[in-house]
Amino acid sequence: MTEADTGSSRDRPRAVAEIDAAALSRVFSAPTWLRDLGLLAWFLLGVSLVVIGATWLATIASSIVVPVILGGVIASVAAPVVRWLQSHGAPRSVGAAAVVVGLVAVGVLVVVLVIGGIVDHSAEIKASLQEAADTVASWFEDVDANDTAGTQQAVEVAVSASGTTFLEGLAEGIRGLTSVVLMITFALFSTFFLLKDGPGVRRFIDRHLGVPPAVATTITGNVIVSLRRYFFGVSMVAAFNAVVVGLGAYFLGVPLWGTIALVTFVTAYVPYIGAFVAGAFTVLLTLSSQGTTAALVMLVIFILANGLLQNLFQPLAYGATLDLNPLAVLIVTIGGGCLFGMVGLILGAPLTSAAVYISRDLAAARMAAGSSEAK
Repeated sequence: MTEADTGSSRDRPRAVAEIDAAALSRVFSAPTWLRDLGLLAWFLLGVSLVVIGATWLATIASSIVVPVILGGVIASVAAPVVRWLQSHGAPRSVGAAAVVVGLVAVGVLVVVLVIGGIVDHSAEIKASLQEAADTVASWFEDVDANDTAGTQQAVEVAVSASGTTFLEGLAEGIRGLTSVVLMITFALFSTFFLLKDGPGVRRFIDRHLGVPPAVATTITGNVIVSLRRYFFGVSMVAAFNAVVVGLGAYFLGVPLWGTIALVTFVTAYVPYIGAFVAGAFTVLLTLSSQGTTAALVMLVIFILANGLLQNLFQPLAYGATLDLNPLAVLIVTIGGGCLFGMVGLILGAPLTSAAVYISRDLAAARMAAGSSEAK
């Protein structure tokens, strides 16, 4: 090859392909579905962090948050009573005060019935407990002498340490009782003010939800309706427990079986504590009047009513009132209790039902708007 050929090849211009920069960026970019998935993952992460932070703050301030939430739930359920009294000429504040006084009266009535029933049968209860203690002592007498000596030594050690344990438990019980009293008092104050200023509070919440007014009204309205339906389901479960326990007490010949059924019904509205109070009251009355065997039978009946039978009936009752599948009710109730304690246990099912109704109403409104635009 000559120098002339080489020079001519160097002087010849190269062909450059024209490539759109936007098209080039699309070639090396992630697919659209992957970008959307990444944005969704970050969104869910942010929501999870917000929920975790809010739960942590609520746990720290539980002495304030729990009574306010409890007051809001009671006010949402009892608001129709206040409106009824207001329609009959009573000021809203008077109606709110009447509802709170009624709640206090019911609570005092239950306490009086429980304490009065125990006091009236205190002699029989003491005698039955002594008889049960003598029975247990007779069991130890039948044991081998060596085992008896070891058992006696263990009992002496336990008795020597029981004084300190009892005092510590008594102090913890007093502190816990004081906390419960303060929580109940704060909840009653919250209930009164939320009942008295309920419409204004709802308008304030609607304005600050960050959504259009119609959507905000749909959200708050469905939450309130779901809470009322939930407590209607609670009333059904409470009546079921009262019937089972009352019939058991009646057939065992326990006195005050009607009072037992009433106490079981009312205390069913108080998670955990209510069942413990009603169960202790029922078993002690049975022990005092019918003896140890009947008391054990009554204990089994009460555990079945508040355990297996209630777990079978409760999802059906809540599913009928909340328009949810019973399995869904069971899952969200247990899940809410595991995540948020007693508040989650109470609000898990109604809030899930509210979410379902909100989505249905918004979808119906969207379809109605689309059909009107098409016309």
